[in-house]
Amino acid sequence: MARFKKTLSNWLNARHILIIQNEENFSEKATYKFTYAKIIFFAFLGFLVVFALSFYLVNTILDQWFDPRYAERQTRQELVELTFELDSLSFELESRDQFIQSIKKVLQGDVTTNEIPESAEASSQEETDYDQIAKTDSIFKSEFESGSGGDFLLSSSMDNLELRNTYFFPPLTGFVVATFDPQEGHFGIDIVSKKDEPVKSIADGTVVFTGWTQDDGNIIAVQHRENLISIYKHNSAVMKAVGDVISAGDIIAIIGNTGELTSGPHLHIELWFNGSPVNPQEFITF
Repeated sequence: MARFKKTLSNWLNARHILIIQNEENFSEKATYKFTYAKIIFFAFLGFLVVFALSFYLVNTILDQWFDPRYAERQTRQELVELTFELDSLSFELESRDQFIQSIKKVLQGDVTTNEIPESAEASSQEETDYDQIAKTDSIFKSEFESGSGGDFLLSSSMDNLELRNTYFFPPLTGFVVATFDPQEGHFGIDIVSKKDEPVKSIADGTVVFTGWTQDDGNIIAVQHRENLISIYKHNSAVMKAVGDVISAGDIIAIIGNTGELTSGPHLHIELWFNGSPVNPQEFITF
């Protein structure tokens, strides 16, 4: 056994020379000195490097080709992500549908007694004048007039900086003939312009209502950012449909004279911010 170890040690540590010669003239080109121990060491080191690199690639970049469970894991992860997205979209769509239905009922005057807030009901019992309010604005007017305008309307002292720092596109060019007067139930302004003048959206948004009422004729309402809604009434025609995504300056209607609460071609525009009417003239240059 000792003799075998000595022979193996001698074989491993024996020095060798590798000489590379030119085949034609036998001139020496290169000389390499080596032992079998060095060859085995560098071969093992190279094997470790290749093994480590292969292991890294198989578990990262080449995982999808070499791991049979890769596709299953990816599918499960995608299913989880899609489930969360579906839940989020379902909740958003449900909330939007409820909001749109509420807007439709208010604009069309289709509001039942159960849908009117308790404060409005109590106020309506004390103020008999509310029985004469038009159906289209019944819910809004009952809420705001119950507080004589002061409890609900946004004043200059309240926080409406979001609107003041936003540029709004003028819906059309004309003259304001009726100003904002919530005390008289006029929650917007009336603008007279040329016949068949296009009405444009004041900002980016989504159309949440289009319809016709007896008092206000053709109506279109647009939901904007920052809980802002713009409503355009008495149009001769509406150019957009519910669900359309529009940009500031897009034509959404044509000025008209539809509805009973009008005495001539004009646009009635209202701005509702966080559920309260605001004066359009404070934020839009006409």
